[in-house]
Amino acid sequence: MRKILSILVCIFLLMPLGAGAKNKQKMSDREYWCSLAYKMAQPVLENMSKGELQKNMQLEVSPSWDGRNKKVAYMECFGRLMAGISPWLALPDDGSQEGIERRKLRGWALDSYKNAVDSKSPDCLLWEGEGQIMVDAAYIAESFLRAYNALWVPLDSTTKQRYLECFRKVRRIDPPYTNWLLFSSTIESFMAKAGGQYDTFRINMACRKMEEWYVGDGWYSDGPHFAFDYYSSYVFHPMYLETLQAMIDAGANTRIDYQKYWNRELRRCQKFAVVLERFISPEGTFPVIGRSTPYRLAALQPLALMAWYKKLPENLSNGQVRAALTQVMHRMFDTQNNFNNGGYLTIGFCGSQPGTADWYTDNGSLYMTSLCFMPLGLPANDAFWTDAPQPWTQVKAWGGKPFPKDHRWEDNIQTSDKF
Repeated sequence: MRKILSILVCIFLLMPLGAGAKNKQKMSDREYWCSLAYKMAQPVLENMSKGELQKNMQLEVSPSWDGRNKKVAYMECFGRLMAGISPWLALPDDGSQEGIERRKLRGWALDSYKNAVDSKSPDCLLWEGEGQIMVDAAYIAESFLRAYNALWVPLDSTTKQRYLECFRKVRRIDPPYTNWLLFSSTIESFMAKAGGQYDTFRINMACRKMEEWYVGDGWYSDGPHFAFDYYSSYVFHPMYLETLQAMIDAGANTRIDYQKYWNRELRRCQKFAVVLERFISPEGTFPVIGRSTPYRLAALQPLALMAWYKKLPENLSNGQVRAALTQVMHRMFDTQNNFNNGGYLTIGFCGSQPGTADWYTDNGSLYMTSLCFMPLGLPANDAFWTDAPQPWTQVKAWGGKPFPKDHRWEDNIQTSDKF
């Protein structure tokens, strides 16, 4: 009997751990990222492409919900998801499994964009009545900026005109004196690039305020008063860079020298990428600070953005950044219950944690986490994906290995009005 038990134990130990675990073990980093991005996007886009997102999404709102129209959740869900995966969907088609899934998502996304502004569609989004609309109209505009040729250009002229009209109507919203100024500038600068009517004052006022609110070493104050949170990640660096780039692309000639502003903001974002990389522990955790913690991976957005732009600072290699971000994803998503039984994200940071919600949080808000997927917009043969994994800073530091010093970065790029 003892011999039989020994044999059975040996057989059990040699058995595969199950298809999911086996596949996860064999996955490359890119395959893992793609599988997670697809898992997040498929329920949203497949349903919305058929006009069934609002019917089928399992909605969850904060225990301290402020009573606003819950339909804002669907715009949050769609806009934030698309802002994160749009660089990936912009890659050309190929016959790989990734390419097949990417093409499927892109097709669903294009149909979803149409439904979002079609008043006859059950999934026409809420474009009037709530200030929150400005926030997520900006993420939709950001998705177009990040994949202009793949997601904006193919839309029919009627759909394009509907978007431009919806974006113009957002001007009725008076944004709070915070990061919200960049939501306005992102929408307006997109319209400048798309050839629509745009408000130069809204754009330039936001740019000037960003200069006032920059506190140094990569950090922005969210308005006149500094808060130690991740809004420099969620909004400031990405939307400031993209506002400036859109105005450069539009060939806009105003008092502001957008190229010089962009050059300076790039350096600030690179410094903040250094900060974020150093926040990642050897185990793949990072500090949980400030409000909006259920945005999960969005806290690391500038690091992902610099990787996608191929503008990582000199002391951050492709291999170490990819390895660090991948470890965070595994730590957050492999073992915790981050999705409900309908496949939609649950409120929480690492699992289902409703108490982490702020008064404005719903589970549509949480698709901000997709903003970390931007490096998927680099092809599979890019060095970001092919370079060998390298230990990141905290692995080196806590492992007794040499690691680079971190000193304050000077900001020596001076700007002045052109006229």
